[in-house]
Amino acid sequence: MRYAAVHADAADDLLRWNKTASHAVWLDLMDVRLHFPDADQYKSLLIFNIRLNYYRLIVKVDYRAKLLMVKEFLTHREYMRGGWKKWAR
Repeated sequence: MRYAAVHADAADDLLRWNKTASHAVWLDLMDVRLHFPDADQYKSLLIFNIRLNYYRLIVKVDYRAKLLMVKEFLTHREYMRGGWKKWAR
């Protein structure tokens, strides 16, 4: 995952997320929360807290097609600006 190279402090968490998400079959948010209890959903986006809330990983989800697409990796401050919402529908 390219974000792990740029944000070394979050690399372990990102790699752990990637390994888990790559093998998961999630049908809804409740399934996601079995692996990531603090995950949230905003429309078609899943939001994962990385490195104890310091970062947010924004992922577009299509449960029916079983697809995940990483859209943004943001600091908490960047996340609070709300620009990531442009990916939602």
